[in-house]
Parts: sequence; structure tokens; C-alpha cells
Amino acid sequence: MNEYKKLILITNDDGIEAKGLNELIKCLKGLGELVVFAPDGPRSGMSGAITSTHPITYSLIHKENGITVYTCTGTPVDCVKLALNEVLDCLPNLIVSGINHGGNQAISVHYSGTMGAVIEGCIFNVPSIGVSHLSHEPDADFSEACRFARMLAEKILNEGLPYGTYLNLNVPDVERVKGLAVCRQAGGRWINEYNPIVGKDGKMEYWLGGEFEDCHSKDPDYDINRLDAGYASLVPCLIDVTNHNYLEILKKWEISGIDK
Repeated sequence: MNEYKKLILITNDDGIEAKGLNELIKCLKGLGELVVFAPDGPRSGMSGAITSTHPITYSLIHKENGITVYTCTGTPVDCVKLALNEVLDCLPNLIVSGINHGGNQAISVHYSGTMGAVIEGCIFNVPSIGVSHLSHEPDADFSEACRFARMLAEKILNEGLPYGTYLNLNVPDVERVKGLAVCRQAGGRWINEYNPIVGKDGKMEYWLGGEFEDCHSKDPDYDINRLDAGYASLVPCLIDVTNHNYLEILKKWEISGIDK
């Protein structure tokens, strides 16, 4: 890699042919040397899954001035791990995962393969962001998501991120986003999650679907509410999942473990 250029690793969970990934590549051109390392097919909902029961492989798709594209048989996290451990000569200055077809707001961050790759990058202490667009349409207009992705990438390349922190950016499916809102992750959960059908062999099959149930008030500081209002939501997240407030209370439960 050119030592005078920034190095940016790009991945996703929708696969190497997804429009969102290719729009992200276009919008990040010129910010540095781009290395794309993406799954060879859709890997949505993989969260932090890694492949351990069989080997994974990767292939060079093409290389041009400033852009190198690889595809990998593994999960989004596999892509990041393999790129950082075996393929790149040095750690990148930034990892960007996306642009995801569909939102990763609220509790969905825990299921997302897009965000699983971001978390893995953060574990390697590489500034990492996930970008998601609130449309599942294969040919969605990613213009606004690209605008905010580039803006954040430039900001982070200049200023970095605190240790253990990664960013979750979601962009609503509107013609013009009102602005960027830094906010909190909403809670909630998915309900009516499976669509049962009778399979060809007569056995019941269960297809994942469902609807999101908001368990919070309409506090505008939650990401889902800012998105509903037409803003892009940006949530800073932490690798450390310790409940530090409850930690001191829980210490009262400690025992020595030594019989007297």
C-alpha cells in the first residue's frame, strides 16, 4: 500500500454483488486506498458468526488504481478477520461495512452481519462504522446514505474514534435527509417472527419474518424516532458490554470460594 495514503477496508453482509456495497465503493473513492473484502453471497443476520467447522477461501476479483476487490466464502466477521490477519500488509485506517439493504436501528444491531463486521474491526482497534439504508429494495437509491457515509469517513479519518467505540449509522429512505442526529439506541423486540408453511415433504417449515415492537416512549433521542422524523441516526456503541452501574451492586454477591 502507498504509505502516504489512508487505507480503507470495505465489507458488507449482502454480498459482493449488492448495489449498496458498490455504491459505497464509489462514494469513498479518493479518500484513500480501498480494499473490498466481502462475502460471496448474502450473509444477513449473521451477527458475530465465524466459520470454524470448515475452511474458508478468498479470491481476487479485480484490481485497479486505488481499489482492490476480494470475495470470501465466509461470514462478514470472517471477511474482516481474514483480511486483517492474512491479506493486508498493515491495519487499515478505517473499516466501513455496508451500505446495508435495510435498517440496523434499535435492537437489530445485535443480529446484523453488517454490524458484526464493524464490531470485529473495533476489536482490532481499527476505527469502524456500519452504514445502513432503510430500504430492502435491491435497486434502492443510496444517494443520501452515500452522502452521510463519506462525510463520516472523512471525519473519522481525520479524528479517529475512542478505543472500544464503533458507530452505527442508519439513513431513512427519503429523497432528502433533514440532517444527522446523534442519538441513543432504542430497545424493543421483534414479534410474530416466523411464517409457518407446509413443506413439500409435509413437514412444517418456519420462515423468518416478523414485525418490530417498540418498547420505549416517544423520546426523540432514540434512533427509531429520529429516523421516523427524517433524520439519519448515528449511535456510538461500545465493545465493553459490562453494566458498570450494576457492577458495584453485584459485588455484594461476591464470595471467597474458600471453605472455612
